[in-house]
Amino acid sequence: MAVAPAAPAAFGGGVGHRSDFDVIVVGAGIMGSCAAHAAASRGARALLLERFDLLHHLGSSHGASRTIRDAYPKAQYRPMVRLARRLWADAEAESGYRVLTPAPQLSMGPRSNAALMAAVESSGAEDVDLARRWGGAIRAPEAGAGWVTAVSEHGGGVLNATKAVAMFQALAVKKGSVVRDNAEVVDITARNGGGVAVRTSAGDEFRAAKCVVTVGAWTSKLVRSVAGVELPIQPLHTMVLYWRAKPGRERDLTAESGFPTFSSYGDPHVYSTPSLELPGLIKINYDGGPKCDPDGRDWADGGGDVADRVARWIEEFMPDHVDAAAGPVVRQPCMYSMTPDKDFVIDFLGGEFGPDVVVGAGFSGHGFKMGPAVGSILAEMAMYGEARTAAEAGIELGHFRINRFDGNPMGNAKDN
Repeated sequence: MAVAPAAPAAFGGGVGHRSDFDVIVVGAGIMGSCAAHAAASRGARALLLERFDLLHHLGSSHGASRTIRDAYPKAQYRPMVRLARRLWADAEAESGYRVLTPAPQLSMGPRSNAALMAAVESSGAEDVDLARRWGGAIRAPEAGAGWVTAVSEHGGGVLNATKAVAMFQALAVKKGSVVRDNAEVVDITARNGGGVAVRTSAGDEFRAAKCVVTVGAWTSKLVRSVAGVELPIQPLHTMVLYWRAKPGRERDLTAESGFPTFSSYGDPHVYSTPSLELPGLIKINYDGGPKCDPDGRDWADGGGDVADRVARWIEEFMPDHVDAAAGPVVRQPCMYSMTPDKDFVIDFLGGEFGPDVVVGAGFSGHGFKMGPAVGSILAEMAMYGEARTAAEAGIELGHFRINRFDGNPMGNAKDN
């Protein structure tokens, strides 16, 4: 059953302020901003609460580039990526500006890597001769050496992350959502007769029929505090690395010239976006980082010798186009929120909250591209329930349930 919009209520500040909403979304990163927009688009009166300033750089949704690709090893994500592509386009059309720059997607690595081969197959990628493509900027062992280099011409691209979050927040407000930053949620309680009360550190209390929790690396802390539930979501601290193009090679590596996003499977698992946001620099990064406490990070630590390992990769695969000897020119901190199986958590919190609190978390370094799809799913689940959501989205949600970890710390990866 759809949630009936609540009667309009005055919104203001001050300790002890109370107000009624249909859906409260806690956390205004990409997932929460998309969820607030999706809820408001479905007629709900939505409140979006953010602990820090809007568009802050303390979590996982900031920066100027994220990849989007249809080359996905796990089948459960392919329909979600397709849905997200449509929703990205819809949001761009509604906002009147662009956040996605199309680009080919190159997948490469040892043919023995099952994840790589599944990604190539899922995207319909075709073998490419790197010596003849992109000015020979990328080298790789010959196919006869057991390597595959395959490119998907469609379905890939670069998302401007911070701009995308701002877009969905603006669209949410346009649809009637209330957005409030510097509002740290410290408690969520179930109300007698249904619904929830959400309290902030400033003493404000808001009531709603439903609540969606999308607080990224802070999820385990908040869920443990309000429900006593332990979610195996481990924050990782990572550094986003930008490297200088060699003189005369700057244009070769740009999105404008058709340079691809790419993933190089192996150790380290390296990924890249074309030179776009910082002229003359290209993002070539590693997948992962050391464990961290999101409230007490070592901002200078990016995983020991990872930058050196990426530099060695550059020297092997892109020696003529990228200067690795001087090290990365820019290092930007970010966080992953990792589940043991690298699958998302999209589920009702349950217990005393029943179906009134939905959690979206554990996006494990690959969720941003699917933000609009995840946001729609979370809003649909809160407002209409799981059965309708799965049918409407065409996405099987069983892989994302919390109970997959019951007596099974590896979740969906238990058989691997």
